[in-house]
Amino acid sequence: MLLLAKLAALGIMIWFYKTADEHNEPPFKWVVIGLIGYLIAWFMADLIFDSLTTTKIAKSGALSFVIGQLPAFAGIIAAIFIRKKMTSNAIASKSE
Repeated sequence: MLLLAKLAALGIMIWFYKTADEHNEPPFKWVVIGLIGYLIAWFMADLIFDSLTTTKIAKSGALSFVIGQLPAFAGIIAAIFIRKKMTSNAIASKSE
């Protein structure tokens, strides 16, 4: 896992904690769900992009570096959708 991926995971944990705190939800649960969602998306994207890197794409240094960062971006996008869903669920449960 590259530095960008580790920093993104830390940022997602902080982001989910603050969001849970804003909605008076259990922060630990939100952090765990956000981190697990990020990691699952990261590992799936890493498997896909790693196979692309080793089989199809030339071994240029810059291109390999950029492709190596794509799993972190996939994890961030997954975390955005997970947070959006959890936030809408929290708002819906408060209105009931």
